[in-house]
Amino acid sequence: MGDCMKTSLVIRRKAYYIMIALQVVMALYVVRIFYIQVFRGEELRQMAFEQQTRDRLIRPNRGSIYDRNMVGLALTETVSGVSVIYAQMRDVPETARILARELEMDEAEVLERISRRVALVRVAQQVDKEVADRIRGMNIPGVVIDEDIRRVYPYGSLASQVIGFVGRDNQGIIGLEARYDSYLMGSPGRILTETDVAGRQFSGSRQYRIPPVDGNDLVLTIDSVLQAYAEQAIELLVRQKNAARGVIILMNPMNGQILALANKPDFDLNDPFTIQDPALAEIWETLSQERQMNELNRMWRNFAINDTYEPGSTFKIVTSAAGLAEGVVSLDSGFSCSGSVTVGGRNIRCWRSPRSHGGQTFVQGVQNSCNPVFMAIGERLGADLFHDYLLRFGFHEKTGIDLPGEAVGIMYNADRIGPVELATMSFGQSLTITPLQLVSASATVVNGGYRVTPHIGMRLLDENGIVIEEFSPPRGEQILPTEVSDSMRYILESVVSVGTGHRTYIAGYRVGAKTATSQKLPRGSGRYISSIMAFAPADNPQVVALVLVDEPKGAYYGGQVTGPVMQVLLENVLPYLGVEPIFSTPEEQNTAPVTVPDIRGMTTNEAFRVLREAGLNHDTTGQGDTILDQFPIPGETVNRGQRVLLLI
Repeated sequence: MGDCMKTSLVIRRKAYYIMIALQVVMALYVVRIFYIQVFRGEELRQMAFEQQTRDRLIRPNRGSIYDRNMVGLALTETVSGVSVIYAQMRDVPETARILARELEMDEAEVLERISRRVALVRVAQQVDKEVADRIRGMNIPGVVIDEDIRRVYPYGSLASQVIGFVGRDNQGIIGLEARYDSYLMGSPGRILTETDVAGRQFSGSRQYRIPPVDGNDLVLTIDSVLQAYAEQAIELLVRQKNAARGVIILMNPMNGQILALANKPDFDLNDPFTIQDPALAEIWETLSQERQMNELNRMWRNFAINDTYEPGSTFKIVTSAAGLAEGVVSLDSGFSCSGSVTVGGRNIRCWRSPRSHGGQTFVQGVQNSCNPVFMAIGERLGADLFHDYLLRFGFHEKTGIDLPGEAVGIMYNADRIGPVELATMSFGQSLTITPLQLVSASATVVNGGYRVTPHIGMRLLDENGIVIEEFSPPRGEQILPTEVSDSMRYILESVVSVGTGHRTYIAGYRVGAKTATSQKLPRGSGRYISSIMAFAPADNPQVVALVLVDEPKGAYYGGQVTGPVMQVLLENVLPYLGVEPIFSTPEEQNTAPVTVPDIRGMTTNEAFRVLREAGLNHDTTGQGDTILDQFPIPGETVNRGQRVLLLI
């Protein structure tokens, strides 16, 4: 009996331990279930959902880019994307054959792509709707057609370096497309399709659509009409002078709004990877990939902001303004030019050498663009004060324009400016700036002395056209007294009436200007940059403009080469901006509208006669006997008496 009791006790003890173990196991299961449901429930549900669905992205509509008058410069059109779900295909080779035929792709490439054992493969994107609809109608197992978008540029090359373009993923690459990419791109949506664990769609499975969020629209300060004027004018000049490149900038000097920024050569925004130079295009396939990329980058460069150059005599406006502001010169200060000045043992010539300007006032020195006058002003200012003005004008920093890749001026530190450096910098040598930096400085000189930030983006709109953000950089500090700015406007207006800028004179309008002829390094290479800076009206500037041409062939003096172009440009720009002319004679008041005749292909004598009969004047570039091109373009309405620039 004792043994029975012992056995019973052992059994009960084992049963007890088993029950404890079962309770512990149950407790662990409860804890595990609690952990899974509370801490990992959402994660595991998402994993199960992803395993049992197929996810396809829907690209959002990229925001449009408009000019200041809501003219569309970059738009988005709806197209389609063609994809393949591997698990749902029945005949891979046949699917590849059909898709290659319909999409005009290489069959081997399509087969290789759709043979990948992944959930979903994009075969082609930005497919025209009619092609996509045809494929959809074939009901090919595993082939799905999704929404897609394509960026289009209605005006082709207009403002190409400014607007920029997007890649195949619709992400901005250069220009405003890159700078404002985060605003324009939007957020993608998704199409979710229920499948089994093998990725196969089953009967009764559902689709879920999460709509995309479209990007915001961008409105620019640029006026497409003024942009077209500028591009026509600089293209004509670059072609006629067989120049390397050219640029025109139009800016409101009061607020920094860029009205036009034209670069030539340019490229087609709808086909940005096709080289435009015919000679280079001929050998394109023989070039290395690195060389091709370098050439494309060169074509895409925005000369106005990406490169620096020695400005030459247009920089004299900075030296003049600094001298007046510091009181080292006045309007009637006297100077004498003998044709050259010896500085630090080096003989520095006036551009007129071996002739000289003789005795002259400061105003006459600016009108004559006399180098010795500005060397004297630079010496009176001294290296430290002159350098301080370079900093005040911002030549050591970016202008802040809302475009990527802006370069910065290159100049000596104050402690490295000796007598020779000071002398040459005073008339625009021995330092480099960007064309936009010159325009920005010119705006400061004529707008009352205030710094402005050049900018192109004006506002953002939502999908309903409601303004959600304004881009309006505040006016900067005043670095010149108002009376100095007033004096500079008066002086620069006299440069047009009696000085080197006389070719920019426009009857009925007050125009101020400064010309420049910069010799490129190395000196004596025979390579020049010709330019002119102008503004109007001189008493209340509404526009400041720069015309610049790099390495013109033949005549290269700034006033001779760029003056007539600036004249014709402003004759178009000022009336368009609503600037009313001021007439001093009855003859000047005869400004009835005239339609520009088409004189291309005529002899010069025939063309001149047609223009006279129409009541128009003319300026010519070249020495031929046949009209090759003209600006303004035929059919455009202009004022009677306006000039037409002729390429002959």
